[in-house]
Amino acid sequence: MTISFNEILTKKLLHAVFQPIVSLGTGETLGFEGLIRGPEGSAYHSPAMLFQSAQQLGRLQELEAACRETVLEHFAQLDLPGRLFLNMGPNSFHCIQRRPCFDMLDRLGLRPERIVLEITETEAIHDYARMRSTLDRCREQGFMVAIDDLGAGYSGLRLWSEIHPDFVKVDKHFTSRIAANRMKLNILDSIQSIAQKSRTKTIAEGIENEDDMLLLARAGFEYGQGFFLGRPSPQPHIDIDLSIKTKLLRHTTLARTRVPSTGKTVTVGSILRNAPTFSTTATVDSVLTSLINNPQQELAAVVDHDRPVGIIDRMTLLDHFARPYQRELLGKKPCTVLMRAQPLVFDIATPMQEVSLALTNADTRHFSNGFAVTRQGRYAGLCTGHDVMREITQMQLSAARYANPLTQLPGNVPLNEEIDRLLSTGVSFVVGYADLDHFKPYNDIYGYRQGDDVIMMTSRTLAMYCDPEQDFLGHIGGDDFLILFQSSDWEKRCRSILETFSNAIEDHLKPEDCAANGYMALNRVGDQLFHPIPSLSLGLVKVEPNTFASHAQLAAAATEAKKQAKMLKGNSLFIERRTFPSMH
Repeated sequence: MTISFNEILTKKLLHAVFQPIVSLGTGETLGFEGLIRGPEGSAYHSPAMLFQSAQQLGRLQELEAACRETVLEHFAQLDLPGRLFLNMGPNSFHCIQRRPCFDMLDRLGLRPERIVLEITETEAIHDYARMRSTLDRCREQGFMVAIDDLGAGYSGLRLWSEIHPDFVKVDKHFTSRIAANRMKLNILDSIQSIAQKSRTKTIAEGIENEDDMLLLARAGFEYGQGFFLGRPSPQPHIDIDLSIKTKLLRHTTLARTRVPSTGKTVTVGSILRNAPTFSTTATVDSVLTSLINNPQQELAAVVDHDRPVGIIDRMTLLDHFARPYQRELLGKKPCTVLMRAQPLVFDIATPMQEVSLALTNADTRHFSNGFAVTRQGRYAGLCTGHDVMREITQMQLSAARYANPLTQLPGNVPLNEEIDRLLSTGVSFVVGYADLDHFKPYNDIYGYRQGDDVIMMTSRTLAMYCDPEQDFLGHIGGDDFLILFQSSDWEKRCRSILETFSNAIEDHLKPEDCAANGYMALNRVGDQLFHPIPSLSLGLVKVEPNTFASHAQLAAAATEAKKQAKMLKGNSLFIERRTFPSMH
């Protein structure tokens, strides 16, 4: 198709596509980035060709204005939920503050609070003071601000420091295939550290596979965007694919609720309700009489040969009988006519976090109307979603009570409980004791605030290589951490931890100290001594069934392994190769 650039603008031949931006914690859609396309089958279908031609013809701002109008109109027509991320060149922000723009937003029913102005570096920024002033006025009017493609444009970190954006979108070069690239992981860790201190939300662009998605979630990225989560489309789905959402929810749920409140796994059996049971032949009238005589009873179970086949809830039943003549019409009929058939069913030993995840993904009626619990296939009782949420909240409060105040990682009490639980189940696992070397002189020279930053960096590095579905990371105080590995590739993970830490610590040092690999500082008796830069030591103990009686015995073995690791120079790994005798 032969078409001129001028025709595209005069005949309004642009069209918009939208790509979802998704929470890596919940799988919910934050909003959509509005992208532009030219006429199908023409040389200008590609946005790269469109903007290249506009720049050559000196019509860049004219094209950007047409793109904004197209995206805003289509976004409103589709009635998409959440925020709209609207691409803007550095020299176009003054346009958004003019009356015609607000008139258009009013006409489309869009409020500025729903729009994120995304700075695309199509042009270099020469006057940062003017840019900052313009964006401050945009914020006063309700807009939010994002930086696009961090790391790929003209200014990157300087732009971040100058304008203090609400969101930073990290270029796909740094977020794709990161599992095998330690340098990218180090850069992402630094970006997350800056984002945390500046209260900026991070969005990982270019997510194209599950491994990268989960690793980015583990690294602390709040949001993600990419083909794996959803391709740009003129009519995008409001929700991402259910299987992907389930993986994110499972990842988050396990990470948040894995801390046990006792030495045993918390199961659904702990919240079981005793509810009256009725056979499938029982009458509606008998169920109604039972619930009326027991005002505290909200649910009743319908069972067939000890198998739960349905649930009747008080509100549904009373709602039916509030209508005229319903008791006369339904009273003698079997209760199955009013039961909710095919309820969710869980075994009494199902861990609470698995129940929570299943309820999250199930129909909402299961949450409020309850689900059945069985013991060896036989009916045992009923529960509601509110029961589950109350128990999950208690678990989280219990975890928070014993969490380290700096890193918010589980402390000694939950760690000891988890160790005892693993020992009692007879599984094989590996204990890793991580400790910072030469940390006190660093703390003395750089100050406690910098010292806290190093501890936080260490915790993020350790968490990055712990699988929340299998491993357990805790902070036992100061600069000491404990990891309980059940991942089969635990040794590879430990070596990755040391490599990442080795690169990340450089960001916390003055250039001259980094070059000298240390600094002069007073020792405990007041003498000037040279101290090496902080390093990380990891001592590992492999735990086989029946080799340790308690967490106290295992702690002693892990402490000895850590001491051996600290005797090695620099970032070091010591694996205890001795075989411990069986308790029997």
